[in-house]
Amino acid sequence: MAGGFAKDGAVQEQIDATIEDAVSRARDQMPRGASLQNCAECDVTIPTARREAVPGVRLCIRCQAEKDKETTIQSGYNRRGSKDSQLR
Repeated sequence: MAGGFAKDGAVQEQIDATIEDAVSRARDQMPRGASLQNCAECDVTIPTARREAVPGVRLCIRCQAEKDKETTIQSGYNRRGSKDSQLR
């Protein structure tokens, strides 16, 4: 099915690229190295079960939850583009 100037499958390629970017960003944010005994933020002892479940963990659950709230996903590309931007 023709989609104007876009080649067939272009929408799926955009979706795939967006997913690949998100997976790459998530992998980059994963902790590496040895887990800390105490939280890097509040110095509370990190439970052994958490250290074993998340290798390289640096924060306790409470501090990690706060950090996750502050983190926003930002993409450098407008993959969809609006019709207005295409007409200019």
